[in-house]
Amino acid sequence: MVLQVQTSTYEAKTQEIAKQLLEVTQENRSFLASLRDQMRWDDKLLAWAMSNPGLRVQLFRFIDTLPALRSRPEIAAHLQEYLGDESVELPAALKGMLNFANPDSMPGQVAATTVATAVETLAHKYISGENITQVIRTVERLRKDKMAFTIDLLGEAVITETEAQSYLERYSELIQQLVAASKNWKAIAAIDEADGEQLAKVQVSVKLTAFYSQFDPLDAEGSEARVSDRIRTLLRHAKELGAAVHFDMEQYAYKDITLHILKKLLMEEEFRQRTDIGITIQAYLRDSEQDARDVIAWLKQRGYPLTIRLVKGAYWDQETIKAAQKHWPQPVYNDKAASDANFETITQLLLENHQYVYAAIGSHNVRSQARAIAIAETLKVPRRSFEMQVLYGMGDKLAKALVDKGYRVRVYCPYGELLPGMAYLIRRLLENTANSSFLRQNLENRPVEELIAPPKVDLAHAETQRRREENGGFVGVADTDYAEEEERRKSAEAFQIVHQQLGRTYLPLINGEYVNTPEVIDSLNPSNFSQVVGKVGLISVEQAEQAMKAAKAAFPAWRKTPAKQRADILRKAGDLMSQRRAELSAWIVLEVGKPVKEADAEVSEAIDFCLYYADEMERLDKGVNYDVSGETNRYIYQPRGIAVVISPWNFPLAIACGMTVAALVAGNCTLLKPAETSSVITAKLTEILVEAGIPQGVYQYVPGKGSQVGAYLVNHPDTHVIAFTGSQEVGCRIYAEAATLKPGQKHMKRVIAEMGGKNAIIVDESADLDQAVVGVVQSAFGYSGQKCSACSRVIVLQSIYDTFVERLVEATKSLNIGETELPSTQVGPVIDANARDRIREYIEKGKTEALVALELPAPQQGYFIGPVIFSEVPPNAIIAQQEIFGPVLAVIKVKDFQEALAVANGTNYALTGGLYSRTPSHIQQAQQEFEVGNLYINRTITGAIVARQPFGGFNLSGVGSKAGGPDYLLQFLEPRTITENIQRQGFAPIEGAD
Repeated sequence: MVLQVQTSTYEAKTQEIAKQLLEVTQENRSFLASLRDQMRWDDKLLAWAMSNPGLRVQLFRFIDTLPALRSRPEIAAHLQEYLGDESVELPAALKGMLNFANPDSMPGQVAATTVATAVETLAHKYISGENITQVIRTVERLRKDKMAFTIDLLGEAVITETEAQSYLERYSELIQQLVAASKNWKAIAAIDEADGEQLAKVQVSVKLTAFYSQFDPLDAEGSEARVSDRIRTLLRHAKELGAAVHFDMEQYAYKDITLHILKKLLMEEEFRQRTDIGITIQAYLRDSEQDARDVIAWLKQRGYPLTIRLVKGAYWDQETIKAAQKHWPQPVYNDKAASDANFETITQLLLENHQYVYAAIGSHNVRSQARAIAIAETLKVPRRSFEMQVLYGMGDKLAKALVDKGYRVRVYCPYGELLPGMAYLIRRLLENTANSSFLRQNLENRPVEELIAPPKVDLAHAETQRRREENGGFVGVADTDYAEEEERRKSAEAFQIVHQQLGRTYLPLINGEYVNTPEVIDSLNPSNFSQVVGKVGLISVEQAEQAMKAAKAAFPAWRKTPAKQRADILRKAGDLMSQRRAELSAWIVLEVGKPVKEADAEVSEAIDFCLYYADEMERLDKGVNYDVSGETNRYIYQPRGIAVVISPWNFPLAIACGMTVAALVAGNCTLLKPAETSSVITAKLTEILVEAGIPQGVYQYVPGKGSQVGAYLVNHPDTHVIAFTGSQEVGCRIYAEAATLKPGQKHMKRVIAEMGGKNAIIVDESADLDQAVVGVVQSAFGYSGQKCSACSRVIVLQSIYDTFVERLVEATKSLNIGETELPSTQVGPVIDANARDRIREYIEKGKTEALVALELPAPQQGYFIGPVIFSEVPPNAIIAQQEIFGPVLAVIKVKDFQEALAVANGTNYALTGGLYSRTPSHIQQAQQEFEVGNLYINRTITGAIVARQPFGGFNLSGVGSKAGGPDYLLQFLEPRTITENIQRQGFAPIEGAD
């Protein structure tokens, strides 16, 4: 159904008002022509960006980098790198400016100065001031034009508690200074009063997430408690001084918790009667109309109105990309017309409920504002209940036209330094130069009828449109979205169910039967080692031999089982895991001390392995046809035989599952020997594989002592494949032992071994430090550094070293350390006492080699070690060379990027690496020279996803192909070529003959 969004009651009036507003705002000559007549470089840059999509991307990337550049030669070099690409069509003036051989040259200096000045000028168009004095001048100028204001404080991302406290203090100071200045302002009836009520002259806009650095929907209660305390402080201060406070809306993930916190807090007796507070709703969100209805219903219950600022929304690109990456439904409308239509629907809803809500209509679209005016005038909405809002530097002529028509107009004024304001500037530039932007269409003198036509959109399609899958290829399962209250409830229930099952006994599975064992060990919760997660039976060497015989007996039938049948068993296992996702996550949290979100992501990875390897086996089973006339040539695969899988404790479900199902789907009989500390989780995996239909003897669960049972299976003459993930020491020993031919052995054993890393992240002088600090903290201290991909070295260029270390330390201090069952926890325990003691020894060694920048205390009831950061670490120090496998980070200073690469490559490992940089040549060089199996640029270096980032390294990090990639199953298969001469007495079948 294609719906022309219009209501006859309001449409005629909307058109009439829109035409009046357009007459005032449109210029007689085209925008682009007028720009060509001017010599201002900031205008020229925008005009060029509008007319050249390639230039637009590169120019905005350069602008994003600019604040990090500290000298004119650096600016000139980056300007040339970003805009000098052959794919970018350059206007002649810009091309001539870039024609310099050396960034240090005079032409280079001139180019840098010209463009940097133009960008600063551009920024000041949208940012109301760099300090409070400038802001006061700006708002006083706005008031002379009869416009009200709201002030938003631009700032670096709040990633530390120090910054969160500073955010509150800066707003308190801002309010104080604005109110002090307002004492000298004359009252302006148009904006300072309405319907006999005095309105606050000063208003500020704040973001909830900035009040707490660890704001997280998963930890809804903890986030609410921390945020609410600071909001109360701000609201009390604002009331004391007579200022109004408006709460902005941010990314979709924070929407529900933001509304929940504000609704609850503003029902408290102290704040319930306040009417000088506002909430924001974003019309580009699919569920925003329902949110608006819910807020109105709540306001009726509250009994006192608040302002709802209605905006289209500023994070469209970010929301669509995140949803696609996470395999979540798109939260936003996928075409602008749908957002515009929804905006009009909500506008009408707000104005029809004007006795309960004050509507603030934030838009630069003339039709959107005309629609609001038409509804307001028709319904005779009181002046107090209705105002228009625009962003500073955008829609200036529209704002003036609205003021002239007698409406209250409020200008949203961001203020702050250029560096923290750059993200805001980029969002404004994207809006202004987008093809769908009303401002751009208006400035290009599109026909009036086109500009003010009702949004025409297929709303049914817009409501049902889902994400487009990447290239039609494999699509993994979605992680749990803990922003949804229902998912948090499911997680809590799963923990209750699992707690009721703690302490049970899990026996090995041999030849389809669970068997008693001579030895049983306790698997403990590392967060609380007095809690037994389960009792695990460990097999003897004699039982290992029984398992091997059973596998050997089952192999002939299993190898003949059709590949599709084997693949369908894996798909069934994946389905069962999906159904039990929350419980499997809870087992991981309790048995190996992994935080909830990371445990959930591990379940996703295990499911993905099942589904991806099922698809891959069906692809490989087709083989390759190399036929020629008179002869068939078939290239096919067959299983190797018996696979022994030795899995680690740090990814107890995903890695154990991935190695096991790869071997099984390829037709091999498989024995899984898990790490002793994670054997309960592999027992749960066993239950799922059995339920999915794995035949007796084909798969066997054989927990046992590694030094005895593991060695016996590795050395067994009937073992064909060994898939191992663990330490370098054990991996190398397996590799050596497997290479020795045993009596009766008629084949060479295939070893697939992943053996860890000493992974480095390089941070260069052009890096986005907000992004880099958060990425390093997550990569180093996620799961307490117990990932083979974890960052254990960060290599930082000396020009930004001190700044980076200071923010890194503060961000790490702000992490919550505790039991991983708690939703607030980011850093949990290490796996056991041996690991804890070994890591402590490394920390003591580190204290003799480097400076301790941070050593956090940790709880005593579990195997906890607080994060430790060493600074000024020599590249050859023990803590910079040996894998520690704990929350210990070495920060190394280097003079330039070339040295950074040399240090990064200066270990025996080559697993993962990372780079934070906005310098194209550095990114290109790292791609060529950073010697790692997985290189991550401008993101965390952990969390590889199946069929997106196939995982594995080389050197002493491992041998074999990448897990989750197109080559992985080949390691469990033997290729064969079968040739048949199909001639008979000089004739052969003719392809395609009847």
